[in-house]
Amino acid sequence: MTSKKFRLATLGCRTNQYESEGYGYQLRQMGYSEAKEGEAAEICIVNTCTVTASADRHSRSQIRQLIKNNPDAKVVVTGCLAESLPKMDGVTHVVPNHKKEELLSELFPEEELPEFKIDQFSGHTRPFVKVQDGCNSFCTYCIIPYVRGRSRSRKMEEILQEIEGLVTQGYQEVVLTGINIGDYEWEGRKLADLVRAVDQIEGLKRIRVSSIDPDEVDGALTDAILNGKKTCPSMHIVLQSGSNVVLKRMNRKYTRQVFLATIERLRELNPDFTFTTDVIVGFPGETDQDFEETLDVMRQVKFAKIHMFPYSDRKRTRASLFPNKVPVEVIQERKQIVLREAERLAFSLRDRFIGQALEVLTEENGVGHTANFLPVLTPGVASNQWVRITPTQNTALGLA
Repeated sequence: MTSKKFRLATLGCRTNQYESEGYGYQLRQMGYSEAKEGEAAEICIVNTCTVTASADRHSRSQIRQLIKNNPDAKVVVTGCLAESLPKMDGVTHVVPNHKKEELLSELFPEEELPEFKIDQFSGHTRPFVKVQDGCNSFCTYCIIPYVRGRSRSRKMEEILQEIEGLVTQGYQEVVLTGINIGDYEWEGRKLADLVRAVDQIEGLKRIRVSSIDPDEVDGALTDAILNGKKTCPSMHIVLQSGSNVVLKRMNRKYTRQVFLATIERLRELNPDFTFTTDVIVGFPGETDQDFEETLDVMRQVKFAKIHMFPYSDRKRTRASLFPNKVPVEVIQERKQIVLREAERLAFSLRDRFIGQALEVLTEENGVGHTANFLPVLTPGVASNQWVRITPTQNTALGLA
């Protein structure tokens, strides 16, 4: 008799998190339930990441742990590491990225499977909704175009229906995400058109746009975000480096001037607009001056949050062949400098909101967020509630 239990392990990006929720939806529709702590599962799915060497290690560790704790389970590995995963005892199925949405057909080839979509997002107040996959950019450090394939977009109507379903489940905020979301296009409609369409959904209160390059924030998207009823005055705009020399070697499609001009344009139109970003330290050939230029951009913008990545060699990428590799100890030193400076600048950004009335959507960890993504402490308040708070102090964890 089957236990009808499943377990999901997800590493890496928001797109992976969305896809794992899709597996959860399908399995629940088939009568399975998620295994609790201490329960063995019949099906284990590991959605892996290979963006850095550390991600590789964590992915393999998760696979080994699931095999050990669920000795009788079918263990399925998918995601970006699946493309290059060496043979591992206990792994019963390896499903490459281009077959991700057909993953369960590998396990149940004779069954008619439920649609691949999401109706919940475990442990999150705001679900990530995948609108696009793949990438055509081929940045010199990045393996993702090779393991996820070329850019492709979901049908707009399918996305809207999925978000409407999430709203009926009680979700009030969504994050539009993808591998390269600025590429979104379906039947001639671009990302700005999608944002405007989502903005019309009844019952939805907030829309966030995730991870976009500065050169893709055009006039139409700016208008859609600044003039939407539900769009948040906060964006994750990717920097990677503040040095034009490094950006060119990375094969990024913008300069620091374009990045700063994009920030300035949005802040001129809404002074409370905030930004989060990604930064890579230790890219081959990065000099002390290049690194200082990154810190300079950080200080000019005052990001609400920075995701910092030490450069990691990825086979098959052009950067892995570049000379002048930065020593590991220098990368580690720069990493710590960025982390400390990012924390200091985010704290400074929050300071000016002390004494202002802020509307906060609460989350499970007791730290909710404002529309412009400022963390606010909300201890003792249930998640997914709206509270109005006038902070009187700024702490390391957020406003209070």
